[in-house]
Amino acid sequence: MLKQIFGAALIAASLGTVSLAADAKPTDPQIAHIAYTAGQIDVTAAEQALKKSKNVEVIEFAKTMERDHKAVNDQALALVKKLKVTPEDNSVSQSLSTQAGKELTTLSALDGAAFDKAYVENEVAYHKSVNDALANVLIPSAKNKELKSLLETGLTLFKLHQMHAEHLASMMK
Repeated sequence: MLKQIFGAALIAASLGTVSLAADAKPTDPQIAHIAYTAGQIDVTAAEQALKKSKNVEVIEFAKTMERDHKAVNDQALALVKKLKVTPEDNSVSQSLSTQAGKELTTLSALDGAAFDKAYVENEVAYHKSVNDALANVLIPSAKNKELKSLLETGLTLFKLHQMHAEHLASMMK
């Protein structure tokens, strides 16, 4: 549990550094890359859960995460193509990917109820961090109205994911 909270705090700190770096806000191409990366991280985590879990509720949750995050990422890709914007890799995206890789490795060593509990707790912490970053850094920094709108739609959906994960976590204690 402490490791998941630390990992989520690192993610939140990574997302927060965008606005702290030389007092510069992330650009729309950077925001697009960060948002896509964050979504892909959750798709990958869901895929891992679908392979490892035998818990019906965890499997259904993971299917929801995979479906919803793929759909939002598909919308994001369509938007950047329409706007002729190339998402820009950046230190935040790289940090998110590095931390996610470590978390996947940690989770891969677990099985059964221990995996389910750790996966769901990580999803709670991850969604809290991502939702906070969306609300306080990415959405306020976005200049393009369509990008901002997509991020706001994502935030609404991801808040529901967080509540679902919290409910699931409360059943596993």
